[in-house]
Amino acid sequence: MFQDTRPAEPGADGAGDGWAEFRVSDRAERLSLLGRLRDAATPVQLSSPSGAVLTSQLWAMDPQQMQLSFSAGGGSLPMQQLAQGDEAVAVAYLDSVKLQFDLADLMLVHRGRSCALRTRLPELMYRFQRRAGFRVRSLDRHAPKAELRHPSMPDMRLTLRIVDLSVGGCAIVLPRNVPPLQPGTSLRGVRIALGVDTAFAATLRLQHVATMHGESEGLRLGCEFVEIDGAARRSLQRYIDHTQQRRRLLSPR
Repeated sequence: MFQDTRPAEPGADGAGDGWAEFRVSDRAERLSLLGRLRDAATPVQLSSPSGAVLTSQLWAMDPQQMQLSFSAGGGSLPMQQLAQGDEAVAVAYLDSVKLQFDLADLMLVHRGRSCALRTRLPELMYRFQRRAGFRVRSLDRHAPKAELRHPSMPDMRLTLRIVDLSVGGCAIVLPRNVPPLQPGTSLRGVRIALGVDTAFAATLRLQHVATMHGESEGLRLGCEFVEIDGAARRSLQRYIDHTQQRRRLLSPR
């Protein structure tokens, strides 16, 4: 289990780093994610190289002392085994986002009749989509846009609404009065505008075309991101995370 949840190491030749886009290296962002785990009492699975496993909760964090404390959860024996190993991996889920980080300098701390596991604040976290195809749908007039030139009519500039978005691609609405596009078409130099101050360039490949009915009549273009740099992918990931949070806050309880 420990090996299954640990990210693979970069290649020995040092060429490229496939995990860079998933890293959360900014301290403020790490503290924010950890704070959400603590406030929501989210289950956190702790596992060590020796095979010790414990489902726990993050009950306290001290940014000044650079420390975290986890509750005993399933009992003190697994916690003692984890502390003896001095290192572990923590895995938790916030909505559809998987968080993973290493724990070091583990220490068992007794609190009356209970105990807790104290560890150093992680210097690095990884954030993954729980499902590779997770998508967020645009619900308001501030929906993200795709700005591009029509591939067969370069003089025609288009600003199209994005109705479905994921880290792997997007769905764009093409009005009926615009010449249609065929699956397999490569869309180069597309500007994806997520908001007033957030945009990036990408190359898209049109995967499929479907007819839309109702208020937004037109064609739905399902596109895959073919070329997108790491900074753009991180901006996209943050946009998806924030949209998820906003939807959760607005949903009836």
